[in-house]
Amino acid sequence: MLFWWDPLYFLFAMPALLLGLYAQAKVQAAYNRWLQAPARLTGLEAARRLLQTAGLYEMRIEGTPGHLTDHYDPSTKTLRLSPSVAGVPSVASLAVAAHEIGHALQDAEGHWGLRARAALVPAVNFGSWLGPILFLVGFLMQSPTLVWAGVLFFSAAALFALVTLPVELDASRRALALLEGTGLLRTPEERAGAREVLRAAALTYVAALAQALSTLAYYVFLALGLQRSEE
Repeated sequence: MLFWWDPLYFLFAMPALLLGLYAQAKVQAAYNRWLQAPARLTGLEAARRLLQTAGLYEMRIEGTPGHLTDHYDPSTKTLRLSPSVAGVPSVASLAVAAHEIGHALQDAEGHWGLRARAALVPAVNFGSWLGPILFLVGFLMQSPTLVWAGVLFFSAAALFALVTLPVELDASRRALALLEGTGLLRTPEERAGAREVLRAAALTYVAALAQALSTLAYYVFLALGLQRSEE
């Protein structure tokens, strides 16, 4: 965000930004469409059944405010569902709830990606704000050392996005297997709807990775230019 005035930034970032906007529009459209498709259970009811089927009896379920804010918290073994997922009996609700249970299954099995993502969180929280600051200060001071330090710190965000993508895809795969194995998706249309919701959600993680990599590439490009000018 520190280099929005640079036209070169848009050259690097615009494709990923457009992909991000498209992904957000697609996930909202898919979710809203299949939220109108009735199912036998609400997301909360389905979550309870799927957790029992998976043998995850120790997992807790709580509500969380907001829209599409559903998530699984591995630190407290808690599944948190938004009101529209928890309280509405729809295909979209089933898909979202099952996806988060997919993460609970990953946690129970010690999935490498989920562990790696959790380990990266402190570095990402620290590097995502410190990296751009170091980069800007180094760029203004014409200091390649500070600039590359900024690149290094910011790269944690790109690594986090890279690790997150396969974790999310695996959770969606597990979600579909759970829903189909328990018979909660009764018709081909319902199965297609759940896949559409989950694929649209996965696209947002593809877009997040593209945005992180494009920004990192922009930083590296500027860092290399500064380094060459100092030689």
